[in-house]
Amino acid sequence: MALYINQTGKLKEVKEKPFKLEKDIQKVFEANLSAIMGLVLVKSEFTIKNKRIDTLAYDPQACAFIIIEYKRDKNISVVDQGFTYLSLMLENKADFIVEYNESLSQNMKREDVDWSQTRVAFVSTNFTENQIQATNFKDIAIELWEVKQFENDTIIINSIKKSNAAESIKPLTQNKEALKTVTEEIKVYTERDHIGKATDSIDELYEKFKSAIINLADDIAIIPKKQYIAFNKDKKNYCGITILKNSLKIFINLKAGELDDAKQVAKDVSKIGHWGNGDYQIQVEDDNDLEYIMSLVKQVL
Repeated sequence: MALYINQTGKLKEVKEKPFKLEKDIQKVFEANLSAIMGLVLVKSEFTIKNKRIDTLAYDPQACAFIIIEYKRDKNISVVDQGFTYLSLMLENKADFIVEYNESLSQNMKREDVDWSQTRVAFVSTNFTENQIQATNFKDIAIELWEVKQFENDTIIINSIKKSNAAESIKPLTQNKEALKTVTEEIKVYTERDHIGKATDSIDELYEKFKSAIINLADDIAIIPKKQYIAFNKDKKNYCGITILKNSLKIFINLKAGELDDAKQVAKDVSKIGHWGNGDYQIQVEDDNDLEYIMSLVKQVL
C-alpha cells in the first residue's frame, strides 16, 4: 500500500522507513499498548524456564494474559512458536500471576484469570503468505499484527484478520499431545458459540440488532467473548450483546449518569455484577425499540 501526502492537490509519496531493530518495534508497542491493542503492560523481557518473552501483557476485558513477540525475520514458524508459548503459560500459571502482582502492585488470584482466553500475538513489518495461511484457523489463539514506519513519522498498524471461511485447527492437533492439550484448554469464541444457545426468533433478533449496530459507523469489529459478543471500534468495546434463550441483553459502554435516555429503557447495573462493558443494560425480546436503542448506543461513538 502506497502512502501519499496531499500538497495543494498534488500527491507526494511518503517512503517507508524500515525499523532498524526488533527492539524499536517493541518500544513503540509497549509505550502504546492500550491505544493499539487495549492491553496493559505487565513486563518487558519476561524470562521464565529459560525462555524470554518480549512483552507480557494483560487484557482487562478478557481477564487474560497475552504474550507478544516481535519479528523482523520472515522465516519463522509462528504456529510452532505460538503453541510453545501458550503451553509455557498454561504450565506455569502461578509464575505469571506473581509477575503481574509484583509489577503492577496488585493482588490477583489464580481464579481471577480466564486462562481459556490466553493468546499470543506476533508483530512484524511483514508476514509471508505461508505464515498468514498457517494461522488462518477460527479457533487458534495466535494473532498477527503488521507494522510499518514511514518518513514523516507516520506508523501504520494492521491486525491481520482470519477469513470468514477459516476452519478449526483441532482436527490437526489430535495426534500431537502437546498441541491437543493447549487447544483443549484455550477457547477462541465465535458468534456460533453464542447463537446456538438461543431460539430461532432470538437468533433472528440478534442479527437485526447486529446489523443496526455495525451500520452506526465504519470499521466496527465483532469480537465474540466468553459471555458476550463485543462490538469494537478503535480498540474500544462500545457495546456488547449477551444472547439468552428468549431475549438479548445489550450493554452500553458509558458510566452511570452519562447516558441520555428519555424513555428510560436502560437499566443502571453499575452496582451489580454483569457481563459486558459499561454501566447500562437493556433487555429486549423484540425489535420494537430498535431505532431508539441505536440512538443510545450511538452516544458512545
